[in-house]
Amino acid sequence: MNITGNTPMIAIDDDCRIWAKLETHNRTGSVKDRMIEYICDLAVANGDIIPGKTILIEATSGNTGIAMASYAASMNCPCRIIMPGNMSQQRKDMMLALGATILETGYNDFKEAINIRDASLKHSDLYFSPLQFSNPLNVECHFKETGPEIYGKLITEMRPLKWSAFVHGAGTGGTMMGIKKYIDHMSLDVNCVLTQPAEDNANHGIQGINDGADFLLDRSLMDETISIKTEDAIKRMKKFWKETGILVGISSGANILAAEKYVKKHDPEGIVITILCDRGERYL
Repeated sequence: MNITGNTPMIAIDDDCRIWAKLETHNRTGSVKDRMIEYICDLAVANGDIIPGKTILIEATSGNTGIAMASYAASMNCPCRIIMPGNMSQQRKDMMLALGATILETGYNDFKEAINIRDASLKHSDLYFSPLQFSNPLNVECHFKETGPEIYGKLITEMRPLKWSAFVHGAGTGGTMMGIKKYIDHMSLDVNCVLTQPAEDNANHGIQGINDGADFLLDRSLMDETISIKTEDAIKRMKKFWKETGILVGISSGANILAAEKYVKKHDPEGIVITILCDRGERYL
């Protein structure tokens, strides 16, 4: 049952200058459902995932783990998640509810999580991992699906609006690079603006972005970077809850703030598009 993708686009400011792709409507409520289903569906077709037998394993800050736990459950496959211990308890509870087992590493220690994952993959050929931090299929997913969805909405339902900028953070970098690739492929005059935490990796609390390395992200292709404090992202997230009645997560609050800062600084001719990455119940 495919219930991921074709998510709504909503205006999130009074002047309708900032629009957001509402990824909370995906299977488990985050943008990571796209990547997991894209990569794992290909793996099933290729025989790399055998329903009822293969063990799915990944290093993750949470949303990929939730998406993968859901996918594994649908295939009757065991699921093992390696993640930093400081990620929200609600995320862990969702994975456990879906049948996954969790191994925790140190504070924001994604490198150790990746090392443990890689050691498991070498130990047994029963394991399969999406390898989200290095797999080009992560980028391809958003090039082939998310980018075309955004542009398709613009040209079919939102004319005569011009797309001026895409604002988004990067965890693995897959979403940003996939949409950047699509923008370039279509020769669109759209600036790509990176949302990043104002604090360093060891101290920020915007789960899901700046996971300790750039991974798939090529910063040289970004037109601008906007830094957001964790405290401000949380405040903007909670303000959005009360403004709209829609629960979104901390990185969504950061993306909204970055988009607002971009509009205030540049006063672009067209609209700015961002992504509301996940549902907010996993941060309560």
